[in-house]
Amino acid sequence: MSNNYSDIIINDNNNITLVLLPKGLWATESSPEWLNKGDNSWQLTATTMVGMQSVPGLVILYGSMVKRKWAVNSAFMALYGFATVLICWVLWGHHMSFGSKWTPFVGKPGLALSEKFLLGQFSKFGFVPMADFVYYEFVFAAITVILVAGSLLGRMNFYAWMMFVPLWVSLSYSVGAFSVWCEDGFLHDVIIDYAGGYVIHLSSGVAGFLWLGWAGFNGGSPFAANMIASIAILNTHICTATSLLVWVSMDMIVYKKSSVIGAVQGMITGLVCITPGAGIVDPWAAGIMGILSGSIPWYTMMVLHKKSVIFQSVDDTLGVFHTHAVAGLLGGLLSGVFAQTNLLEMMYGSSVRFAVSNGKPGGWFKQLGYQLEGAVFITVWNVVITSLICLLISRVVNLRMSEEDLEIGDDAVHGEEVYALWGDGERAPSSHRRWQMRPRIPSIIRLRRN
Repeated sequence: MSNNYSDIIINDNNNITLVLLPKGLWATESSPEWLNKGDNSWQLTATTMVGMQSVPGLVILYGSMVKRKWAVNSAFMALYGFATVLICWVLWGHHMSFGSKWTPFVGKPGLALSEKFLLGQFSKFGFVPMADFVYYEFVFAAITVILVAGSLLGRMNFYAWMMFVPLWVSLSYSVGAFSVWCEDGFLHDVIIDYAGGYVIHLSSGVAGFLWLGWAGFNGGSPFAANMIASIAILNTHICTATSLLVWVSMDMIVYKKSSVIGAVQGMITGLVCITPGAGIVDPWAAGIMGILSGSIPWYTMMVLHKKSVIFQSVDDTLGVFHTHAVAGLLGGLLSGVFAQTNLLEMMYGSSVRFAVSNGKPGGWFKQLGYQLEGAVFITVWNVVITSLICLLISRVVNLRMSEEDLEIGDDAVHGEEVYALWGDGERAPSSHRRWQMRPRIPSIIRLRRN
């Protein structure tokens, strides 16, 4: 017998079966029998794609969408948020979000750092190590915090942001994640939230990096390279493309011009809307969700916002309320309407019975009620907790930058400016222009010589 194969005897209904496995699939100390290498490799890939949405995705997007004087500050807020969430996540946040029950709303804080814990079998899906789960859920938490920053860019004192991030991820995000996603959460068995339309986008309430990264966002949620992952990725692209085209069409019909920023906004609302239902709705439903996500948030942002005194009094730099809160709520509600029973069973197992999958004619209507219940809880909790966090921070440092710093921008806050070695619009000294004729000399050396 070839050395590349191993004999395995399986007892299945008293029948003995001889199975020949390639050597690469043999169980080893670093690859136990329960580990599926295909699922594990896809999960690590999907998670990395999600992480790239934040770094460099949102770092670049924020730095390019705001005024030039806030490019450094905006990118830095995203970069700081990503790093800080990781430390909070492994020290206490993961267990608060997915650990053993402490209250109906949150788990007991605890470390997610031990080798025994991280290299153990992820019991919910069973074919990947727990380290995959910790890593995957961290990038979800990180992007949520960074999305919150989108409404604060060029406004919030950076020192206040440094305090805000660990407090918000601990007291706000972890509660939403535990309540909706954790098996012990009080909304887990009634709310359909496939990949975070409520937990992430409604609570936080990005182009190329983001669209691609979202395939990992939704495709990685089953924690397996299976059919649900496949349809989730396809639905993600269908909804997003439709939403983008609808948003651009609305701009052209109403304003007679197409806008690149508008196209990006339409892309984002499509990505956000499909997230809670990506793997549990049919492609035709994803198309309908794209039509609605390209039109309803467009209306709230481009029409209602300009007419409403309440909206105009809210300082939301990048319109996060419309692109994430409105689109996230829309996606959550539509997921309750369009969810398919067979896809729900594939994703959650036949033991989990949502109202929409009970076979009764009014099931989808009852499920819609549950989806609204979840939206109300997430919204109220985040409004209250975020307000309390801001009040607490304001007792220590000013939440908002001073008017003088707001006028100057990055140079006042960080002592740095973007896209300029010689200042903002200043001409380089003549001696520097002579050095520029010698490209072999590094710029940092030329600066020192002058």
